[in-house]
Amino acid sequence: MPNPSITDDTHPMAPMPKGRLLLITAIAAAVGFLIVFGAIVPAEFGRDPLGLGKLDGLSRLYGKSDKTLDANAGAARLTHYYQTAWRTDVIEIPLTSFLGGNAGSELEYKVRMGKDATLIYDWEVTGAQRADDFHFDFHGHTTPPPGEQMTVSTYRQGYGLKGHGALTAPFDGIQGWQFSNSSEKPVIVKLRLAGFYDLIPDGQPGNEANIHANVPAAQARPDRPDALIR
Repeated sequence: MPNPSITDDTHPMAPMPKGRLLLITAIAAAVGFLIVFGAIVPAEFGRDPLGLGKLDGLSRLYGKSDKTLDANAGAARLTHYYQTAWRTDVIEIPLTSFLGGNAGSELEYKVRMGKDATLIYDWEVTGAQRADDFHFDFHGHTTPPPGEQMTVSTYRQGYGLKGHGALTAPFDGIQGWQFSNSSEKPVIVKLRLAGFYDLIPDGQPGNEANIHANVPAAQARPDRPDALIR
C-alpha cells in the first residue's frame, strides 16, 4: 500500500488545460467586477451603475458618516434662538414660621417665559432643620384673558431643602414655584435663575407677594418685615 506522505516525483501534476484556466480567470474577474460596482461603488461613492446597490440597500450607506444631524427634526427641538440676551437673577425670599399664617409662611414666585425658552435654576433653604418642614411645587400655567381656559403643567413637587434643574417652557406663560414653610422658625429661600425669561412686576400674577429680586432678604419683601422675625 503506497505511503500517502511520500511524494511521487515520477508522476508530476499535469498542467491545467488552457481553456479551464481562462474560465476560472473570467469567473474571478466577473466576481470582482460585481463586488466593486455592485457593492463598493454604491456604498462609498453613491453611484449604482449595475442597480445592485439599490436592491441590496448598500447605496443607502453612501455619505452616512458625513451627514449632519438635523437638530430640529422630530418632535423635540434641540436648538432654540432668542431675540433677547440671557440673564441671571438672585431672589432671596423670606418666609415666616407657620405661626405667620399662609400669607407669611408660603407664597408663589414665578417668571414669565415664552414657549421653548430655557430656564436653569437652583434654590436652597436656610433656617429649616428638617426636609419635611418645607414643601415646594414647581409648575407653570398660561395667563389667558377672562373666559378662556388656562393651561396648567406641574413639573415637580415634594419636600426638601434644595432643588436644581432646568426647564424648557412648554407654552407662553408664567413658570415657577409655590414655597411653603411649616417649621417653627422663619426661613430664607435663595433662588438663583439663569436663562431666557422676564421678572414679573409686583402685584401681577406670579408675584402677588411683591418680591424684589437682586436685593438682600431684609429688603426683598417690604410688605412683610416680620418674615425674618417669626
